[in-house]
Amino acid sequence: MDFRRGRRLRKNKLIRDMVSETSLSLSDFIYPLFVVEGENIKEEISSMKDQYRFSVDEVVKECRELYDLGIKSIILFGIPDKKDAHGTGAYAEDGIVQKAIRAIKKEVPEIYIIADLCMCEYTDHGHCGILDDCGHVINDVTLEYLGLIAVSQAKAGADMIAPSDMMDGRIEFIRDALDLAGYEDLPIMAYSAKYASNYYGPFRDAADSAPSFGDRKSYQMDYRNSDEAVLEMEADILEGADIIMVKPALAYLDIIRRAKDNFDYPICTYNVSGEYSMIKNAIEEGLVNESIIEETLISMKRAGSKLIITYFAKELALKWKEENNGI
Repeated sequence: MDFRRGRRLRKNKLIRDMVSETSLSLSDFIYPLFVVEGENIKEEISSMKDQYRFSVDEVVKECRELYDLGIKSIILFGIPDKKDAHGTGAYAEDGIVQKAIRAIKKEVPEIYIIADLCMCEYTDHGHCGILDDCGHVINDVTLEYLGLIAVSQAKAGADMIAPSDMMDGRIEFIRDALDLAGYEDLPIMAYSAKYASNYYGPFRDAADSAPSFGDRKSYQMDYRNSDEAVLEMEADILEGADIIMVKPALAYLDIIRRAKDNFDYPICTYNVSGEYSMIKNAIEEGLVNESIIEETLISMKRAGSKLIITYFAKELALKWKEENNGI
């Protein structure tokens, strides 16, 4: 009998680890953080177990803990006290994200800060741009505001800008705005294939960013489409994106694979709030065990993602530290 015996290399954990094709490390992870106005605030998000809204003073403490655990990169989302039709808090010098960036950079200068760039958390209507009289987002007018936000985040000290709005042409516009302001070396991570997904529910609760009317299907991608995602990623690369992103992750592993196969470019994926909460709830109910977290994230790496924005980052950092006897 002459056939390959794959089980020889699965005999024990040691050999399985030696021949594994895909691995996870803390350098793969970007940890999302939500920042609110006020002081001494660390408020758990009801729909996202073990995730919190932090005031600026508390987010600084969190960043120090994260960095000491080995998590070197975060992405910031701001929740302002006041909102208006033009999302002015998104580009104000004393905006919540701008204050948080400056405070973190002062106390934890080593950590890499990515600033999410969108208007939905800052507009009183909850849409990702400027509306016309009929309630439709005006693409090219919105670009002007996105440029203002990008420059304000850069001035505050952000290490990378991550536009998540899905306006046409926004990467080129933001790149030009940053270059004109003297930030030629500041990279852009584009939410390139961002789908109009039902997996965002807990995030919208966390960031208070649900639209007050309608939906975002006129600017976020139709989840039935795959070829369109390739076109969107190609457009962002041509416009100057340094990293492209697929969001969400789990139901879109095929899109990550298409990105990997079509572009020799760094790929990030966002393991979004709905995916996180479903897994956390299933673990809590005893339906699955905690090893499903690593299995899930490995699937994203296996599909082709280099970086993963994930709410599981801190949990895994603590777990791996314990497994290595605190080393």
